[in-house]
Amino acid sequence: MTARALEGLVVLDLSQVYNGPYCTLLMAQLGAEIVKIEPFTGEPVRWRVVGEQQTAAFGLLNGNKQSLRLNLKDQRGKDLFLRLVAAADVVVENFAPGTLQRLGLGYEVLAESNDRIILASGRGYGAQTPQANQRAMDLTIQAVSGVMASTGYPDQPPMKAGAALADFFGGTHLFGGIMAALYQRTTTGRGQHVEVAMQDAVIPSLTSNIAGYLDSGGTLPERTGNRHGGLAVAPYNVYPAADGWVAILCMTNGHWQSLCALMDRHDLAADPAFASPAARVARIDKLDDIVTGWAETLARDEVVAKLQQAGVPCAPVLALSDVMSGPLVGPESMIRPVKDAHGAESYVFGSPLHLTDSEPVPSTTAPALGEHTDDVLTRTLGLTGAELATLRAENVI
Repeated sequence: MTARALEGLVVLDLSQVYNGPYCTLLMAQLGAEIVKIEPFTGEPVRWRVVGEQQTAAFGLLNGNKQSLRLNLKDQRGKDLFLRLVAAADVVVENFAPGTLQRLGLGYEVLAESNDRIILASGRGYGAQTPQANQRAMDLTIQAVSGVMASTGYPDQPPMKAGAALADFFGGTHLFGGIMAALYQRTTTGRGQHVEVAMQDAVIPSLTSNIAGYLDSGGTLPERTGNRHGGLAVAPYNVYPAADGWVAILCMTNGHWQSLCALMDRHDLAADPAFASPAARVARIDKLDDIVTGWAETLARDEVVAKLQQAGVPCAPVLALSDVMSGPLVGPESMIRPVKDAHGAESYVFGSPLHLTDSEPVPSTTAPALGEHTDDVLTRTLGLTGAELATLRAENVI
């Protein structure tokens, strides 16, 4: 028995931006050793926007990792990488399609060094799609998958979701693929190549929208604002209170009856015109006006308290400033303040994965570029100080 689920697992992390780094962060938080291998300038998100100062985005996604600076375009750098592969379990990358092959580091080459290695590749588009070989980012995936077309209001242009859904859905699915490959390796003794396309990962999140399209024969509007994506539930919206906004939805007739009681609208509760989900959706504009008329007379928190006490699903709409000053920030929470050796504070993400038999990993700051290069190469490959000095002088590490 180990103290943590992935303790002893060694992961070489070539990934960048959000997709791959989130995948490896989940692994780090379960005890895996993550060696982040970066080019000489560091991965793009390190310095994005703020120049010489490391970005908060990099810090959030790269805690509990080691950083090794390595020139993979130099043959000696590739040789060192393959020696590391021989002692590793997983390699994670989300380069543009074909990059590893052009570097001479495709799966077949990695497997020659270690037939148990699992190569996990985060892709933009599915292998069978026309865009398979194209570069992709969260925005382009949202555009081509239907997310943008379904976000916003019917009379407004398509709009991207505020959250980077494609990147993080892709990274989460890549984590799941790696776990499945590790489990299969216990039976076969062999590694394999795991690929997850962001486009594929995001499609199931459109279930309500796709179902609405199919059930209506394609007649529903693509964009429904804050209403249900398939226009199958009402009330389902964000309603104004006297001092803010509240998300309210009635998934069941019981929820609807409870809401009617709160609004002191027993006439609506008994009205056959509102007795079923389909009937309520057919009168959705009138229904939203009724709920708005009730909610806007009360303070936001009072609306939420009344609805929660009645068992009606609801939540206040919080600003990022509210989130950053609320219970999601703290030493054991999803956004964790950490300090480096010099006392400078930054933030890292906690883990949404909680296993009763896997001891939590204490959060640490993201590493400085190349901070662990000497340690990893000495400990793993046995390089001497003189060898490291030569490689550094010749721009290999």
